[in-house]
Amino acid sequence: MRHNGLLYRALNPIYARDPLSGEGARRHGGRFNPKGMPALYTSLSVMTALREANQIGTLQPTTLVAYEADIGPIFDATDAAELSAQGLTKADLAADDWRLQMLENGKAPTQAVAERLKSMGYAGLRVQSFAKGASSDDLNLILWTWGPDLPMRVRLVDDEGRLT
Repeated sequence: MRHNGLLYRALNPIYARDPLSGEGARRHGGRFNPKGMPALYTSLSVMTALREANQIGTLQPTTLVAYEADIGPIFDATDAAELSAQGLTKADLAADDWRLQMLENGKAPTQAVAERLKSMGYAGLRVQSFAKGASSDDLNLILWTWGPDLPMRVRLVDDEGRLT
């Protein structure tokens, strides 16, 4: 599948000056990227982005950005048949011990899946949000490959130059 439309990201203000870098995810790793692999964790709605960025405790300072995206191919992890073809279930994706797995094994199973999908040519993964308060309608798009040009175009919406 392709995604053609807006994406939203609520990011740590430390990375606000370079919101297309994926640097925080590269440094620390995430549910769907191991350390060393840049990723943009984006959402299809503003509220989902805010839930994702503030999963622990009280709302922390957050910079909210939007991207115009025309990107693909995207692996659709909301499709049970697609998941099954990769030997996965929704429960595998939702496992809340991914950080512990990363510490104990060097890589969480979801991170290994991300590497495999990227090596197969996928630019990213569409997946349900597992943040507290999220419903099945809250969707994320995690990108592993992006740039200014098609077929993996992602452009920051900053017409007034507020972040540059």
